[in-house]
Amino acid sequence: MWFIVKVKYSKLDDNEKIKTFNQPYLFDALTHTEAEARANEEMGKYLSEGFMITDISIANFSEIFPSEHGDRWFKAKVSLVTLDEDKGLERRTNTYVLVQALDVKDAYEWIEEQFADTVSDYSIPSIAESPIIDIFPFFDGDELDEVPSETPEESNTEDASKEPGEFLDKHDPLTES
Repeated sequence: MWFIVKVKYSKLDDNEKIKTFNQPYLFDALTHTEAEARANEEMGKYLSEGFMITDISIANFSEIFPSEHGDRWFKAKVSLVTLDEDKGLERRTNTYVLVQALDVKDAYEWIEEQFADTVSDYSIPSIAESPIIDIFPFFDGDELDEVPSETPEESNTEDASKEPGEFLDKHDPLTES
């Protein structure tokens, strides 16, 4: 489930004046409490001057489509068309997706590419730039299997230089005999 977490913080602008921001970020979490904990952890890495979480709400996105070449997030309404066979009527079901793109045209093309294999008909009635600054998907550690193992030279480095999650399998009392 995705949560929109609004984070309020202050920082100095170019003119040495303090400017306050209250910006939304998207966090993948199971509960409001987990979203808040993840926001505190992640934002603490970037905002050393302090911050405050002002709001947490459930996001209504059915899909998130990140893109390597996009720098902004767009909220798109996608209408899926289904046929009610009993009544013989077309039925439209609206869903919302979040798309990372350069502009509205790029967002539209990226959605078209993502829905290319869809069996049912659909339309895209609206695309608008979202105020969301960044997203923080959930990683459960399985992604570490994809990271190449360290070389013997790297294994002699101090533990303080390790990234979170790199301590896995280093010392597991359950597997020791």
